[in-house]
Amino acid sequence: MALVPPAPHIIWRTNQQCQISSLFFQLVLLGIILLPLRAICMVIVLLLSWLSASAATFRHTGGASVPLKGWRRRMIQTTLSCLTRTLFFVMGFRVKVKGKVASLQEAPIFVAAPHSSFFDAIVSALTGMPSIVSRAENLSTPVFGTILSSLQPVAVSRQDPDSRKNTLSEITSRALSRGQWPQILIFPEGTCTNRSCLITFKQGAFIPGVPVQPVLLRYPNKLVCRTFLKELCIMTLCQLFTRVEVEFLPVHVPTEEERNDPILFANRVRQTMATALKVPVTDHTFEDCRLMISFTKISKKLNLKWNHVREQLDTFAAIASASKGGRIGIEEFAEYLKLPISDVLRELFLLFDRNGDGTIDFREYVIGLSILCNPANTEETIHMAFKLFDQDNDGTITEKEFACIIQSALGLPDLDVSNLFKEIDADETGKLSYDEFKNFALEHPEYAKLFTTYLELQRHQVDMSAVLVSETRPTARNKVCPADYEEDNSSTSDKKDD
Repeated sequence: MALVPPAPHIIWRTNQQCQISSLFFQLVLLGIILLPLRAICMVIVLLLSWLSASAATFRHTGGASVPLKGWRRRMIQTTLSCLTRTLFFVMGFRVKVKGKVASLQEAPIFVAAPHSSFFDAIVSALTGMPSIVSRAENLSTPVFGTILSSLQPVAVSRQDPDSRKNTLSEITSRALSRGQWPQILIFPEGTCTNRSCLITFKQGAFIPGVPVQPVLLRYPNKLVCRTFLKELCIMTLCQLFTRVEVEFLPVHVPTEEERNDPILFANRVRQTMATALKVPVTDHTFEDCRLMISFTKISKKLNLKWNHVREQLDTFAAIASASKGGRIGIEEFAEYLKLPISDVLRELFLLFDRNGDGTIDFREYVIGLSILCNPANTEETIHMAFKLFDQDNDGTITEKEFACIIQSALGLPDLDVSNLFKEIDADETGKLSYDEFKNFALEHPEYAKLFTTYLELQRHQVDMSAVLVSETRPTARNKVCPADYEEDNSSTSDKKDD
């Protein structure tokens, strides 16, 4: 009887399962011993780092606008750098360094990639604790915020529409300061990736037109835990050690053409780094990644389709083009709807503005259309709204009828709606047919909430009138009764009192 060997894919799956099981038990056993010890040591090192950072910035006048000098800067470069290295050593990181770190005169800016987690901060310790570009929110974090502030980072606020311009100005000023400021470490991707490729580099590091030193990061260990997720970070600390390779490539000195074209400069540096890493490049940006994540979350909850969202994105871009930072303010919202700013419009705007920051971003716009406007923009609602506008029931809406309802809905009796009426009147007959009205309502669902709000107001007024009528019915009956009926009642009651 011949023996048939198992299929190769079965052997591979079995071996893979065994490897995963052995790694899991290894992590559990090591975690029981290593995790508590490492946690204690990390707390001690962090407290010492916090004390060093506090001492270096104690009574420093000027804050982040004046560079640290003398013993303060040396303390950051030596003590804090040594403590940061110790922290990573305690966490189990074994770092292999290739290449030579460029001096401040050789390269004022370091550009590191790919960026995948906060563990990439090991580059700071290897480069003498340079200034970094960081979110402004990080500066208020307990302990870490003080340490980060001692590096005098360039703070970026994603809520401030002028933050990008201010950040570029600050980076350029420091890079061209001729040694007044320390070197700057920048992760040009602007977000964390999975290391499978290099996404589009942001131009901030390349606009000054100064030499930059590319820095490569590799994690060659078998079990790679390189995310911001709490569980996987704990798994990293449970490993016996985590290997990291940091390679400093030769300084890239920009040509005259690259100095005049930051995009070209960034692309050439990215291609050099991608070639050394042996990974492809992609034209995706941080904004693309954020948009895809937002779309995925929203589409699952609201059952949206990509084609529909793409149309809404075009509309959103058209509205937000006149604003700063790609957000819609009340002015842009009113201009798009061709309506003045009124209390009713403010109420509608607040329904879209979910976080109450006074602007509408793309996510809020899509949610608003899906939840507030599209359910209200049904055939029944459009038909009821048309009948409401068509006061003489002739099957068309005149500009006078249209103005009457819009002015009443917005509470603005002097409102001029000529431009809005002409936009709806596609055949320019001076009257709106039902098809014209319906097409406009479907193409502009933002108006649906205004129509339904007015309809609800009308229904409320009708309901209130009905209540008042029911309450006054006994009085009405008395009026049709003889005039002396009430007097007889009163006299009867008087007799009873007697």
